[in-house]
Amino acid sequence: MVVDPVRAELESGRSVVIFLGHMGNWDFGGAWSTTQLAPVTSVAERLKPEELFDDFVAFRELLGMRIIALTGGTDVFRELIKACRSGALVALLADRDLTHGGIEVDFCGERARMAVGPAALALNTGAALYPCIVHYEPNPQGRGWRTVITFQDPVTSPTQGTTREKIQAMTQTCADLLGTAVREHTQDWHMMQRVFTKDLVDEHAADRAGNIG
Repeated sequence: MVVDPVRAELESGRSVVIFLGHMGNWDFGGAWSTTQLAPVTSVAERLKPEELFDDFVAFRELLGMRIIALTGGTDVFRELIKACRSGALVALLADRDLTHGGIEVDFCGERARMAVGPAALALNTGAALYPCIVHYEPNPQGRGWRTVITFQDPVTSPTQGTTREKIQAMTQTCADLLGTAVREHTQDWHMMQRVFTKDLVDEHAADRAGNIG
């Protein structure tokens, strides 16, 4: 695991934003990063029933992470900007758009919608953007499996283009890296919701048909 560049960024006082997919045990990745790099700040989707959401938040806070609710609380993006400007380590699951303000990218040969948060935060605050892959592999020391955390090279901002175009390009780079990992470790991608544009269109069409009926 090559973490020296990430550690160096944090030690210099610069914040780091991590682009994550729903791969492997990302909670373990957050716990490891909290103890070995810096306390992790992240965002969690507000689930129903509320007790389930509270349990997830409590578990992650027990691991040392700071969790911001996506809805029903403060302005999430503003809170993340504050965290970045204080040199924080912000880790965001971005392979699914939960805000309807995401961006469309090429992903595994299909069009998909992903969150703009990681790229937008990096552009707004000057934070370093690192895609990170978490997957499982057989434990070379014996039986069972181990979690592998791989920090990819940082994604830099294009020198030209509008802010939206820069976010598009940076998110596409992250999607390309995640797509390669998903192809190699498909069984470790725990995405149970629709993320591909075609599936979202079909879902909305079904909903409209049901309303008409």
